Amino acid sequence: MEDSEVENLATSISSDVDAEFDTVIGHIEDIIMDEEFQMLQRHFMDKYYLEFENTEENKLSYTSIFQEYVNLLEKYIEQQLIERIPAFNMATFTTSLQQHKDEISGDIFDMLLTFTDFLAFKEMFLDYRMEKEGHGLDFSGDLIVTSLSKSSSLSPASNNLRHF
Repeated sequence: MEDSEVENLATSISSDVDAEFDTVIGHIEDIIMDEEFQMLQRHFMDKYYLEFENTEENKLSYTSIFQEYVNLLEKYIEQQLIERIPAFNMATFTTSLQQHKDEISGDIFDMLLTFTDFLAFKEMFLDYRMEKEGHGLDFSGDLIVTSLSKSSSLSPASNNLRHF
């Protein structure tokens, strides 16, 4: 084989791997946006969100909740991927994920991060608790409404308001 043939073969294999990765990410997006996944996650969070407190110290119970979360939702995603891609292998995907982590959209990466990063998992629960308790972020005080037209540009007729 000539050098150009070897290079073309390597590019082809690389493109196939990238295409497979993109396909899996597309399916994961579909899965986590699906109502069944949303309900599964929401029910889990409703069950445990009161356990989580916004303190530096982590309770021992967080560990078992984290393990239950990973087992439940990661297993669900994996089963859904196997149904859609019969040759899917989670270990292979995890390795590929590390190589492509900079290419994944924020929402998907954040979701996948909750399976491996305990602090991201805890933060997700704290955010959920704040939302449930009505303490979500309120940006309404930061909004300013500015007219794009000058009042002098209004026609004299529009300035004449009739009072009934």
